[in-house]
Amino acid sequence: MTSIVPLAQIAPERIEALLDRAFGPDRHGRTAYRVRSGTLALPELSFAAIEVGGGLLGSIQCWPVALACDGGTAVPMVMVGPVAVEPAAQQAGIGRMLMRHMLDTADAASEPLPQMLIGDPEYYGRFFGFDAARTGAWRLPGPFEPRRLLARGRVPACAGEVRPRLGVAPSLVAP
Repeated sequence: MTSIVPLAQIAPERIEALLDRAFGPDRHGRTAYRVRSGTLALPELSFAAIEVGGGLLGSIQCWPVALACDGGTAVPMVMVGPVAVEPAAQQAGIGRMLMRHMLDTADAASEPLPQMLIGDPEYYGRFFGFDAARTGAWRLPGPFEPRRLLARGRVPACAGEVRPRLGVAPSLVAP
């Protein structure tokens, strides 16, 4: 049996070890890490999947970011990921369960923020409604494949750069 608990209940070193196993120790050089640099994960949208006995099977983290539109406005958003699953437990629906739980929680907020991620459009589109329809004019602080820059929710229709939303207390409430 698998349970979902707040990620804050899991020791940070266990989460880091899972991320290393799922993505490799060189993961810190990826563009997604630059986008969320200097921010703290949103605790109300970050979860762990654990098995009976406390074994960590997976995790999902979400981060406060903003789309700094070229016209000067900044639109707060939530960056989803990483979604990590223990390699031996992949293909068992754990990542999908974590995503669904996080999205249900985010969508239940009084003013849900748009979510964005860098990921496989076929997977995240099919199961969770993410697409690249409005992200074509977005920039990131590092290399990325435009087709993999995805968003859902009230996605802003402007060109701009996705950046960390610094100095924000972790919260679902828009600033």
